[in-house]
Amino acid sequence: MIARALSVARIHAVAWPMLIAWPLGILALAFAIPWVIFFLVDTDESNFTGSVSALLGLTLAFYLGAMTQTFPFALGMSVTRRDYYAATLLVAAAQVIGFGTLLTVLAIIENATGGWGVELVMFGVPGYFTSSWLLQFGTNLAIVALVAGVGLLIGAIYQRWRVVGFNTLAVTVLLTGGIAAIVITWQRWWPEVGRWFVETPRVVPMVVVPAAVALACLLGTWQVMRRATA
Repeated sequence: MIARALSVARIHAVAWPMLIAWPLGILALAFAIPWVIFFLVDTDESNFTGSVSALLGLTLAFYLGAMTQTFPFALGMSVTRRDYYAATLLVAAAQVIGFGTLLTVLAIIENATGGWGVELVMFGVPGYFTSSWLLQFGTNLAIVALVAGVGLLIGAIYQRWRVVGFNTLAVTVLLTGGIAAIVITWQRWWPEVGRWFVETPRVVPMVVVPAAVALACLLGTWQVMRRATA
């Protein structure tokens, strides 16, 4: 099965620019722009930027395309759903480990160079919640896995139910989040919510929760794509 999955995984290699080159290129650009800005500002305070989200956005786009474009192509090549999903998971695992390692190494360099010489905080945001490099590495892995899982699930839902499914998912997420916010506000539970994040071991909100959501997305993706047509 592994050999078959590795063979099918070559389908994704065709899109290697979207898998590797574009995310890394966008990440380099997203780093260069704030670095120049903060170099010109010349401040001694930490300068936070969320530019890493550019890498995550490209990752999300790749897995959306994997389910809405590459998946129908694979079915047309007589690839089974099981083999395609196993191959996609192998590619996702490699990308998660690669990007997670890269972000952690860049965070270490960022920390050692005083924020690249300009107090820039781009890769080391998890470091403000924990001093453990192992936990920061786990956080990066969990976040990239979460993005990949969400991309696959959204792509699978769109592939099976098209625009109706996508819109239904968006409304469901919005409605669920909105009702939760209303209930928490109504019951004045926000201090308890904040206390949970403070008192719970860091590994839970930073690694366990996103990893669990990513796993749920992957399981949901398989259930949806089993009946999705080309």
